[in-house]
Amino acid sequence: MNNYLAKSKPKETIQEHTDNLIKNYNILKSIYPSLEINWDILYEVCLLHDLGKMNFKFQDKIENGTRHKNEIPHGILSLAFIDARYLIKEKGYSKDDIKLMAHSIAYHHERDLKYTEEELKKEVELLKEEVKKFKYDKLEHINVRELSKRFFRKNYIKEEEDETLFYEYLLIKGLLNRIDYAASGYIPVENKNDFLLGNLDKLMDTWQKEDKHAGWNDLQKHMLENSNKNIISIAETGMGKTEAGLLWIGNNKGFFTLPLKTAINAMYNRITKDIIFDNYEKKVGMLHSDTYHKYLDKRDEYKDIDEYYTKTRQLSLPLTICTIDQIFDFTFRYRGFEPKLATLSYSKIVIDEIQMYSPDLVAYLIVGLKYITEVGGKFAILTATLPDIVVDLLKEENIEFMEPKTFTKKNRVRHSLKIINKKIDSKYIKELYDKNKVLVICNTVKEAQRVYKELKKDDVENINLFHSNFIKKDRKSKEDNILKVGDKNSDEYGIWVTTQVVEASLDIDFDILVTELSDLNGLFQRMGRCYRNRSFDKEGYNCFVFDAGEKKNTGVGNFIDENIYNLSKKALQLFDGTIREEEKMNLIKEIYNTEKLKDTEYYKEIKENINYIRMIDSFEKSKSEVKKIFRNINSVTVIPKDVYESNKKEIERYKTTINFKYDKNLSDEEIKKYKIQKRIARNKLQDYTASIPYHRIIRNIEEYLEINRYEKIPIFDCKYSYEHGIEYIKKDKSENGIENEIENRFF
Repeated sequence: MNNYLAKSKPKETIQEHTDNLIKNYNILKSIYPSLEINWDILYEVCLLHDLGKMNFKFQDKIENGTRHKNEIPHGILSLAFIDARYLIKEKGYSKDDIKLMAHSIAYHHERDLKYTEEELKKEVELLKEEVKKFKYDKLEHINVRELSKRFFRKNYIKEEEDETLFYEYLLIKGLLNRIDYAASGYIPVENKNDFLLGNLDKLMDTWQKEDKHAGWNDLQKHMLENSNKNIISIAETGMGKTEAGLLWIGNNKGFFTLPLKTAINAMYNRITKDIIFDNYEKKVGMLHSDTYHKYLDKRDEYKDIDEYYTKTRQLSLPLTICTIDQIFDFTFRYRGFEPKLATLSYSKIVIDEIQMYSPDLVAYLIVGLKYITEVGGKFAILTATLPDIVVDLLKEENIEFMEPKTFTKKNRVRHSLKIINKKIDSKYIKELYDKNKVLVICNTVKEAQRVYKELKKDDVENINLFHSNFIKKDRKSKEDNILKVGDKNSDEYGIWVTTQVVEASLDIDFDILVTELSDLNGLFQRMGRCYRNRSFDKEGYNCFVFDAGEKKNTGVGNFIDENIYNLSKKALQLFDGTIREEEKMNLIKEIYNTEKLKDTEYYKEIKENINYIRMIDSFEKSKSEVKKIFRNINSVTVIPKDVYESNKKEIERYKTTINFKYDKNLSDEEIKKYKIQKRIARNKLQDYTASIPYHRIIRNIEEYLEINRYEKIPIFDCKYSYEHGIEYIKKDKSENGIENEIENRFF
């Protein structure tokens, strides 16, 4: 007998699966031969990691579906195939090498280890019989015996105990995971980036056909010339930061991080349209919580949407545009974090618009960059404004990088600033309108809804509202519309009342900005959506900032730090009229330095979060725990009641598709087809959901949409319309206590 199975659907023997691992091992080694890792150890663990699957209980489960209560994880049983004596004496491995192999194989799946020593001894004895029937030409030596406790005793190799061994382990184990996942998904572990610089040259050729003097600007040249260094560049809006970031990544594996999904979608669309347009599904992907949903929009262009999605999720593509939570959650060293950091060890990471992140996310970024540079990865911070406090924090962590360099278009003035010492006023906005493109940005959804309704009541034409409290389907529609109106070549006009959802990285260009003051960073980001890449050569103003006078703007003292708000308000009193880019950057330096901010809650929160991460033991937390912490998730996914009632039949139809059970006799191709249908149904169902703060749902949930025994979505009692989005209803305390049951386990 020589047909022990590693997988059931499709059926695959241990030898076939291991062959696929070795194939991917060779792909990885051929693309990244200089990666500082012990390739021999990685090869050994690829060969041995699944041999424990020979045991009867695993084979009975995979062949007949029988589950045995006391089955020992196959990763643990595979340790019996590590012949330490032979590997040390005949192949020259050290004892630490054996320890690395053992821990990498034992934890290549994160499972609870509840077996007893007696149970393990018994299973190892049974394996000795099974292995007599097993033949595999790639195994030079095979000997089954229980591995000494010197090499593995249900413990972890922790950073706190042996830093050198910890870094070696995370690379071996992380890359074993990457190779194993790729083999199981029947995709290559990596696609080589040998195209990006060539594609950027082609882009320049196109530009030069229109303007023979076109060329990379100083920012882009600087990024290209220093592409082998950790670098920080500060550049005003409209200087081609996307091209600059891509030139810095060059023909290497790269991640381009942005703070907002809206901005990621826009950058992905632009890159796949103008820069990487041939076979782009093999070269570039986007990664955030709605990736599959966004891919569905272009599914006619893909040969296999599932494969594209799998490659994206497994980080196999050469270039990935993503939110930071998709890669930086490794900072918590949770159980199973190793594949991400191992991947980043040979990657280049661009951090765009770092000033947009909240204090906790800044802390995770700082710690994350420390780990990335320790394992060999590189980073570039590319931003319109840079708080000096970030530079100081990087230095405190002993992270090496070039001193920040600033780039502006000298003598160009894009903005003329008018500070208005009162709360934002809809009548003021109406007087400014005159069939221009007017962008209004409020700090909160509630304030945006108020301003919109007042303008609507005054019969202002072409007025729109866009914020985060729309269901996904409507939000996408509004996002498409604002991009269309905000296109620099568009002749359309109107007023868009919005919130921070448009604050950064969104390629829109309005004629007039009217905004509540949040803080200086936020203000300058908002100003980047007005006269985006144009000179302002008119009389008067194009940016109107309401600072609330003696009062406070909405959101201040809540998610906007009150001290920084007051410092910003004070600094702006000196301005009336044109403001140059250098002046903006100097203001940021003046306000956001460590000396000025050391007593603010903002600074304290950053430091506390850095200390918190440092105090957590490696492997202490689970991935799901970290997901909640990292994103500071105090929000819940709901279906507004009005939406549910209006679309009940369709929602139930999606629910039926999601719960469809496969017939065991279906072919692999048919199963794949049904899986895609389920994913489409799940994404269609998401279209009817919105994310709202947790405290808002108390007393407003009376029922749930039960998807199955594991998943349910709260039906949220509120007013909802395409025009206004969610409007909250105040209720008295519920008598049935249903709020105590509120939980969301669906998305």
